[in-house]
Amino acid sequence: MMESDDYVSVNSENKNADEIFRKKKASIETYSIIASICLILAVILISFNLRLIAGLLVISGAAMFLMIIRKANDLIRTAKESFRDASSSNEKKDDVITDFSHRIREPLNNLVIIADLLMATGLQKKQKELIETFIASTNNMVTTVNELTMESAGNLSFETRKQIRYNILSTIQNTIELYSLKEKANIDFIFNKKDYSEYDCQGDPIILKQIFLDIFNTIESQNSGLPTKVTINLRKERESDRERYIGMRIQTDRSTNFIDQEDDKVHLATKLIASNNGKFTQEPGNNFTVLNISMPFAYPVADVKMASAGETGTVAPRERVRKELRDINILLVEDNLINQKIILLTLKPLVNSIDTASNGKEAIEKLSSSSYDIVLMDIVMPVMNGIIAAEKIRELEAGTETHVPIIAITANAMIGDREKCLSAGIDEYLSKPFQPAVLIEKIKQLL
Repeated sequence: MMESDDYVSVNSENKNADEIFRKKKASIETYSIIASICLILAVILISFNLRLIAGLLVISGAAMFLMIIRKANDLIRTAKESFRDASSSNEKKDDVITDFSHRIREPLNNLVIIADLLMATGLQKKQKELIETFIASTNNMVTTVNELTMESAGNLSFETRKQIRYNILSTIQNTIELYSLKEKANIDFIFNKKDYSEYDCQGDPIILKQIFLDIFNTIESQNSGLPTKVTINLRKERESDRERYIGMRIQTDRSTNFIDQEDDKVHLATKLIASNNGKFTQEPGNNFTVLNISMPFAYPVADVKMASAGETGTVAPRERVRKELRDINILLVEDNLINQKIILLTLKPLVNSIDTASNGKEAIEKLSSSSYDIVLMDIVMPVMNGIIAAEKIRELEAGTETHVPIIAITANAMIGDREKCLSAGIDEYLSKPFQPAVLIEKIKQLL
């Protein structure tokens, strides 16, 4: 009876904690919307030279954002502690962290973009100092959210996930970039890349990312705060009818114990390597250590062309002509009106023609009747999400020799989200929060 009472008590405490957590998230979202509106209006009023009213809005919005940042930082710390201490299933923890990451990245992105816009409007000294303060606070918060994302990678459940097409080299490079976002990442990477086309495969990219993140964490835990040079090389070892074995050589410039030989089962990386029919060896040397991993990767499934050019709703074929940024037609697919407005404020001074759609279904309808040079696609949307929309767009393009570049602009920034987007036919992936200059550069590269 006592055990039953204890269980009910713990369950009640968890529910109360979850309720408080949800309320805190909701309040942050509400304050973020109000502050975003204040700063958007400030940007618009400055363009009409109404600087006094704009200045008051800047101060109000910036002050509110600073308060939001403090509350959000407290919430992130609580989330990290809860995540480490949670005794519930891995699947539930994955869902909590994914939801939290998505919700916090949306207002963060609005803050980053609006701050960038405001800094270019000739603010007064005090206003500029205030904006600079919350830019610095935002950067710290972004680092914390990214670290939370990486921390969650080591706790993902060993469940069967959807097998997608991905590139081994690109996935490792992305993992290195993600790890380098850490506030104190004391690893200098040398990644010797080869022909990307030879390293396409079919499977679960999250597994590969988990392996490398665990190895990087092991290296850093033993470097005593000093920089460690890590050199990574890949090579094809052998091939069969269904898969190829890839050898991955990881070398450090100092003595490193990658794997505890007495109890190698405690390491996430070794568990994943073994469960995926791989093998590893560790070679210590004078002031260096080498970890050799050999794993099988399935060949990618051939692309299936599911629609003909004559099918109703097919995107019309057109010849791509190199255009200047100001002359292109952009389709922005985003269900959140605040997010829409912020992207429009960023691009309108540079691009003459931008249409909007609030979900994937609307996007496909607009692509069927109009010609666009770039699609900016949110992923989480009602009616039809960005992944399904991208897949359908690529199906409709089959046989038409048409390819409209798609850039995913999304708060989905967990391990493996990038590969899901690319596998759906999306050309570029941009996780929130991002700097406006990065978006503009990606658009230019795809023109």
